[in-house]
Amino acid sequence: MLPPVEVESELLDALESVLTDGETVASFVEAAVRASVERRMRARTEFVARARRSRDDARRTGHYVDADVVIAGLQRKLDAARSRIAGSPK
Repeated sequence: MLPPVEVESELLDALESVLTDGETVASFVEAAVRASVERRMRARTEFVARARRSRDDARRTGHYVDADVVIAGLQRKLDAARSRIAGSPK
């Protein structure tokens, strides 16, 4: 059983406007939750599969990237994104 969820009246109105014949808010919410759970589980499974392939490839080739190099590259990307955001008009 899903807990009750409070939503803004505009969202509830929009939700009710897209229901099909015989569909209830509860059935819509259940279907949306199921789809979201399945999508997240699939994403997690795919992530683990990619990680294992990467691990196996690294073992096979002997080519590893040092964690500090990866983190430094990610930090540069984050810094660049923050700079773009800070410089964008609001």
